Amino acid sequence: MKFSLAFLLIFITTTCLAQLRDGFVYAQDIIDDLAVELRYCNENNFVGEQIDGYNKEVVIMTDVAAKALKKIQDTLKKQGLGIKIYDAYRPQRAVNHFVRWAKQINDTLQKQQFYPNVKKRNLFKQGYIASKSRHSSGSTLDLTIINLETGIALDMGSPYDFFGPESWVDNKKLTKKQQSNRQLLQHVMLANGFRNYAQEWWHFTLRGEPYRNQYFDFPIE
Repeated sequence: MKFSLAFLLIFITTTCLAQLRDGFVYAQDIIDDLAVELRYCNENNFVGEQIDGYNKEVVIMTDVAAKALKKIQDTLKKQGLGIKIYDAYRPQRAVNHFVRWAKQINDTLQKQQFYPNVKKRNLFKQGYIASKSRHSSGSTLDLTIINLETGIALDMGSPYDFFGPESWVDNKKLTKKQQSNRQLLQHVMLANGFRNYAQEWWHFTLRGEPYRNQYFDFPIE
């Protein structure tokens, strides 16, 4: 049986998209010039290995979150800036992976880089690890701002996923430029319908998210 090239392309596209739940989209299809560095899709994260469920470096989120983020990207582009996504929708199996890792007290391979001043046994108590994540509802994002010409991220005063007061939104031990960069990120996100998380400058959740307290588990692929 012979198939035309057009039919095969439609079949492949439909097959690839079939795993998405209704109401979810690939952000790269909605937002132009979106920079992506899914940290949990490789070893450059606090666990030190690729995380369960992160099978491909594509950004998935709810349709309404993507549309809100597009407005933010369009605003930033007028200043020669843009968005870089570190994480968006996160499968429950990935959260389970974090929980298993956190319980392995002696596995501190990435401690110096990501949590040098936090004891691993305290990660649950201090709120850095939990059994459920708003990311799994599809409208919570981890991101930063980049210079579109160079692709370099603005200096926010601490790295992404750094556990400690250095990453708190109200951290005052920053240079004026770092404070300005954080304020820009906070302002543009909050002005477009997102709310922040006080302990992570990079973390935002869409107000009125459509699947609040629903935790999905389809893989990222």
